Amino acid sequence: MQIERLQSNALVENRLPDGSRVIVDPTNETVFALNTTAGAAWDACSTSTTLSSVADEMRRSLDPAITDELAEEALLQLQDKKLVSTSGSSAPATRRQFLASVSAVALPLVVALTVTDQKAHALFARSAPPKPTPAPPKPIPIPRPH
Repeated sequence: MQIERLQSNALVENRLPDGSRVIVDPTNETVFALNTTAGAAWDACSTSTTLSSVADEMRRSLDPAITDELAEEALLQLQDKKLVSTSGSSAPATRRQFLASVSAVALPLVVALTVTDQKAHALFARSAPPKPTPAPPKPIPIPRPH
């Protein structure tokens, strides 16, 4: 299986301290949130590559327990969101094989939300602005004895 990023020059990527990513596609105003596992797969696709190379890179950068099935699941999610393209095929893992491979590593997760949807959600949720902090009390003068 050959893997290649799509539109990577148009995307704006923000790496978060925990290893997750936020990727913004200004062309179609979509925001993608990748958890740490999906972020490691994204990083491994910086150049045209193969499934085994992605899995090897994920094992090196994230966790030695990463399996080829887990790497493939991450790539399929990235492909579903049109962040990568794949050509060729690999033998699909059974659900049992896949679930057995994820005992110590978080399942890959890629979520997409358009900017319009995000604004509508924020309006619906009525995100309140932070309350101002009250001013400290004024000091009370202590009378001095004469």
